Amino acid sequence: MALSLEEIRRSQRADGPATVLAIGTATPPNVVHQADYPDYYFRITNSEHLTELKEKFQRMCNKSMIKTRYMHLTEEILKENPNLCAYMAPSLDARQDMVVVEVPKLGKEAARRAIKEWGQPKSRITHLIFCTTSGVDMPGADYQLTRLLGLRPSVNRLMLYQQGCFAGGTVLRIAKDLAENNAGSRVLVVCSEITAVTFRGPSDTHLDSLVGQTLFGDGAAAVIVGADPDPNLERPLFQLISASQTILPESEGAIDGHLREAGLTFHLLKDVPGLISKNIEKSLVEAFKPLGIHDWNSIFWIAHPGGPAILDQVEEKLGLDGDKLAASRRVLSDYGNMSSACVLFILDEMRRRSSEDGLATTGEGLEWGVLFGFGPGLTVETVVLHSVPN
Repeated sequence: MALSLEEIRRSQRADGPATVLAIGTATPPNVVHQADYPDYYFRITNSEHLTELKEKFQRMCNKSMIKTRYMHLTEEILKENPNLCAYMAPSLDARQDMVVVEVPKLGKEAARRAIKEWGQPKSRITHLIFCTTSGVDMPGADYQLTRLLGLRPSVNRLMLYQQGCFAGGTVLRIAKDLAENNAGSRVLVVCSEITAVTFRGPSDTHLDSLVGQTLFGDGAAAVIVGADPDPNLERPLFQLISASQTILPESEGAIDGHLREAGLTFHLLKDVPGLISKNIEKSLVEAFKPLGIHDWNSIFWIAHPGGPAILDQVEEKLGLDGDKLAASRRVLSDYGNMSSACVLFILDEMRRRSSEDGLATTGEGLEWGVLFGFGPGLTVETVVLHSVPN
């Protein structure tokens, strides 16, 4: 007997919410110590004569709250590609040649670790979401990763280029929809970012470029998302309860990025920390109203650390306890701002700390949490998380 349209529709959909089932992260081997970076940066870019600018950059690095970053670009690579060290020299070809190879490779390492933790055959992966702000190519990094990992050729792929720092929330929003609307699906999500596309020498007339040189690092993170996990084979970490995106009012031009012959240029034209802190409570109220939650200290926090000022002003505006943004600050300190990959690193840090401290749930012992992505637009992604017992 033929099924009705409603029966077919119901059979295609999962019963429970999308759930993060595994997390993996990876960085390039080359580590950069922030305390030494101003000397290195001005030397490698032949800019040591700009003494006042170097002192300003030194102060920016000191205030960044970053201790270490990881970068694919080594001194040897930069010496072989001197145009990368100029402020605006034509260099897109050299940058592209690097990132179209290295972005999928770094993503592969993170994905491999997530799949290993998940413990299931990679043939069970039905969907792939790949996100990067580092380079553009066809076929894309999603295709390259499919080949590198040996995924099924019929895996359903989605490639997101040039989204920026908020996209760690975007990929979870999309993964949630895919997992809940395709029964039995398992979505591999990969964010891979390499600063070879944005590295450039200093300019004394465009200080916002120096902000990027102060903050950004390389990293890749992967998560596996699926609904209705098998309790005998899979270990749920966080349930994705709701996800939304909004553009903040009066924020046009606050963060811009433009792909040019000189690579990807970033521009900060407004008070980004002020715009975020001024508007963040509205996003929280809308997201948590269905749950009856309005105490922001009663939830755990995964906030994109665009820079220390964003975390400081959000904390102050909402009256958050001093340890609420500890996981975000730790990732900023250890890795810098890795754009879209950052919030997934923080998610990993959160569950790791919760487990090591013997807390009841993956969310620092708390039941409910929020993940925020902030980026160009000024765009905010808000994801409501439900933690599970450790």
